[in-house]
Amino acid sequence: MLPVECAGCRQRGPAVRRGFCPACADALEALRPAPARPDPAPPDLPPCHALGPYAGELREALLAYKERGRHGLARPLGALLAEVVAAAVGGAARPVLLVPVPDTAAAARARYGDHLTRLARHAVARLRAAGWDARTVRPLRALPRPDSVALDSAGRAAAAESAFRPRAGSGPTGDGRTVVVLDDILTTGATLAAVSRTLRRVGMTPNVAAVLAATQKRRQW
Repeated sequence: MLPVECAGCRQRGPAVRRGFCPACADALEALRPAPARPDPAPPDLPPCHALGPYAGELREALLAYKERGRHGLARPLGALLAEVVAAAVGGAARPVLLVPVPDTAAAARARYGDHLTRLARHAVARLRAAGWDARTVRPLRALPRPDSVALDSAGRAAAAESAFRPRAGSGPTGDGRTVVVLDDILTTGATLAAVSRTLRRVGMTPNVAAVLAATQKRRQW
């Protein structure tokens, strides 16, 4: 069999473990979650934390996971997302409710499943292993919308505003837990803000948001 390609540097070799070569694994493990905020920030955007900038090994790993079908990366990326959740809510173990931004039906079909839901499950497993009372829910569904890559800030905001709806029967499920919205990449913040507004309509108030990467053009590290 051919050696596995590293998701971070795309080099092949027998030393690749859990999707990454030792150098890329070390680079990802060296990242530390920090506050992230687009400028300007849209209304209703909760406080956000990101693992790192959307660059280098982290960017390549996300592209491999989302666009190149490397579903096995959900476990290591979910573990990294758990670190961001812990930093976002203050570090001390407490009851948390993770709410991943939902994929559209078309995106989920193309990716053979909702990619953030997979990450959320692994993040919950890592948090529970560390003694946290953590669970995840999916109270929203995503409606078809234009590809955000081709949109400017105003276009992203307009598309996000009508992109999410509560699922049938959705209601307050926080039970006093800290509600954390999960996404993979923070760009303009329009998606997280729209999700937060929709969650409030079903009685859930997001406390913070946790993402793996934040685009550099919108913030300073």
